[in-house]
Amino acid sequence: MTFGWEVKRKALLAVFLILSWESATGQTPLPPPHFHHLALNSTDPEAAIAFYMKEFPSTSKTTWEGMLALVSPTHALIVFHKVASPPDADPDVTAYWHFGWSVTDSRKSLETFRAQKLLVPFYTDEEGDFVGISSDTYPYPPGVPGRTKLQIADAIAQGLKPSGMGGNGYIHGPDGAIIEFTGNAPVERVDHVHMWQDDPLCAQLWYETHLEAKPRRGPPPATPITVTNCKVARGLDRSWPSLMKQGTYRYPTAGVSFDDVAMNWYMNQTDKPLASTQGRLLDHIGLSVTDLDAWVAKLKNEGVTFLRQPYRIGGTRAAMIEGPSREGIELIEVK
Repeated sequence: MTFGWEVKRKALLAVFLILSWESATGQTPLPPPHFHHLALNSTDPEAAIAFYMKEFPSTSKTTWEGMLALVSPTHALIVFHKVASPPDADPDVTAYWHFGWSVTDSRKSLETFRAQKLLVPFYTDEEGDFVGISSDTYPYPPGVPGRTKLQIADAIAQGLKPSGMGGNGYIHGPDGAIIEFTGNAPVERVDHVHMWQDDPLCAQLWYETHLEAKPRRGPPPATPITVTNCKVARGLDRSWPSLMKQGTYRYPTAGVSFDDVAMNWYMNQTDKPLASTQGRLLDHIGLSVTDLDAWVAKLKNEGVTFLRQPYRIGGTRAAMIEGPSREGIELIEVK
């Protein structure tokens, strides 16, 4: 009898604590959002979709709420908004930099893209030497996607050689898009949206706090990220390979994931704050939620910026919020 009462007592205490938390916050815990789509502005959605279906044959054409779209095997969508004039595709102006696919054989994809003259130069130094894929240059140090000048010199001193296996590269896409291919993966699928952030660690904390996102893949930081320590200055050293001859600032780096789609980022590469993504090539991402009204109430209570109040898209509803570096994030209600 004593054991049974103790179990009941603990259960009642748990319920009391949950109700107390709900009373204090005015909210109930909400299921985390799922990655729904990446929205691209395009002057010719039909031609863009034909390109992606050719280069990534696991994808197929569909529609979503009256708009042309591309669907990946894992059900992530790329939704196309038809625009009259070419959208701004400058990769350094907004938080959305490029997006990428996992492929089953990145070296095979490399040769396919090379034959079509689609490859974007992947620079290996500031002199302008380049490769088409990361596995054709020096292997990366553990946990670091690139080498600084000092680390390149160290690789030369050690006599390191390219692995020639796997790796990632980039191709030119419609409307000025840059598309990453990376392998080798079990299936071809939409894999990630790569970004810049004005404060990468603070941005990760923002996504975890407000959108219940999972922190980026890999080991957790030695010191937990908090509002008091998340602002970290951009590192002084650039590294290669890079889509820019001058190299890429890669410290600090952070990110999150929704389902199997990663959203990883580096520090803003310029000295100007990042601009709004609205109306640019990569306009916004979409996350699905089951109760839009509950999410709107939660985010308003937390002081999140709303770009658009709840509105209708075809047969469903949505709201548009702004991320920490002015990136558009659409919340889609999917019952």
